[in-house]
Amino acid sequence: MATAVAGQGAPTADPHLVRALRVLRTTPLIDGHNDLPWAIRESKTATRDVEAYDLTTTTAGHTDLARLAAGRVGGQFWSVYIPGDSSIAAQGYAKVQLEQIDIARRVIARYPTRFEPVTTAAGFRAAFARGRIGSVLGMEGGHAIENSLGALRAFYDLGARYLTLTHNVTLDWADAASGAARHDGLTRFGEEVVREMNRLGMLVDLSHVAPSTMSDALNVTEAPVIFSHSNARAVADHPRNVPDSILRRLPANGGVVMVTFVPGFTSPEVIAWNRLPAAQRPAGQAAPRATLAQVADHIEHIRRVAGADHVGIGGDFDGIEDVVQGLEDVSRYPALFAELARRGWSDADLRKLAGENVLRAFTRAEQVAAQLQRTRAPSTKTIAALDGAR
Repeated sequence: MATAVAGQGAPTADPHLVRALRVLRTTPLIDGHNDLPWAIRESKTATRDVEAYDLTTTTAGHTDLARLAAGRVGGQFWSVYIPGDSSIAAQGYAKVQLEQIDIARRVIARYPTRFEPVTTAAGFRAAFARGRIGSVLGMEGGHAIENSLGALRAFYDLGARYLTLTHNVTLDWADAASGAARHDGLTRFGEEVVREMNRLGMLVDLSHVAPSTMSDALNVTEAPVIFSHSNARAVADHPRNVPDSILRRLPANGGVVMVTFVPGFTSPEVIAWNRLPAAQRPAGQAAPRATLAQVADHIEHIRRVAGADHVGIGGDFDGIEDVVQGLEDVSRYPALFAELARRGWSDADLRKLAGENVLRAFTRAEQVAAQLQRTRAPSTKTIAALDGAR
C-alpha cells in the first residue's frame, strides 16, 4: 500500500508510516501547545489581524490549515501565552491575557469547518468524529491572574482549560525553572491556586516550573497534572526538562508529559552549543541541529521511566524560531509516529501518545472537579492572608 508522506506529494510504501497514518485516522492527535495566537499578535505583516493572517494560505510560520491536515492534527491546545516581563506588566497582565484570548477565539471562529471550540475531553472526541480539530485554550504563565483567584475563575469561564503555573519568571507564589528560587516551590497561596484549579477542572500545567514547584504541586493536586511542552532531563540536561524523580511520580498522579520539539530542550549538542559564549564557538563550524530521532529518544525515556500511559505530544510550534530536523512544522507529526513504529511501538501505545493519555488526564480532572464542587465553595483566600505582606 502506497501513501503520501505528510507535507510531500510523493507516495511511499514505508509500512511504518502506513501504520502511523492508520493510528492517526482513528485516534485524535492532540497537541499540548501551539503559540499561533502570539505569532499573530507579533506578525510583521498582519499584526493582531486574524483575517489578514490567513490560514487558508501557506503562512510564514509553522501552522496553517493545509499543514494541520497533512499532520493529521485532531485536537489542539492553543496557547494564549503572554510574557512575564516588565513591558507586559506595565500594560497589565490580565488586560494582555484578555487580548490573547480574544485573538485565539477569533482564530477558532474564523474557520468553523476546520476548528471546533471545545472545553471538555468529550468535546475533543466529538469534534474529531466530525472531522474537525477540537480547539481549547491553554494559559501560559500564572502572572496573568495577578495573584487573584477570582481572575483565575474568570479566565476559566472564558475557556482556558490549563494554566502553566509559571513561565520564565518566578512569581510571588511559585518558582520558575528559569527564574530565581525564592520560595522552594509553591507558597501557601500557590498551593491554593492548585486547589482552586482542581475545583474548577482546569489542568495544572507544570512546564516551565522549577522541580521544587513540580514536587509541591504533585503533593497538593487531587487531579492529574500535565507538562504541556517539556522533555526528559536525563536525556537533555536543561532546566526546562523534567527530572526522573518527577517522572517516577506520574503513575500515582495520572499525569502526562507532552514532549516538545524545542531544539534547545531536545539535543544535548544544541544545549552545549547554546551555553558556549560566541567567542568560544569553533570558527566556521555550523551550529548543531536537533533531530527527530532525538525527540523520539525523549518519548522513549519517558515511557521507560513513567510508563506508556504518561507521555504525549506538545510541539510548541509558532513559539520557536529554530526547528528540529524532520519536525519543521505541523505537517510532520506522522513522521515522528512512523519513527516510533519503526522502533517497535505497538498501535495501542501510539494511540496513547497521540491523544488517549491526555484525554484520560483531562477526563479525570473533570471528575475530580465534579466531586470537589459538591463540597467546596470557590476560594476567597488571598495572597496577603496566606503568605503575609510581600
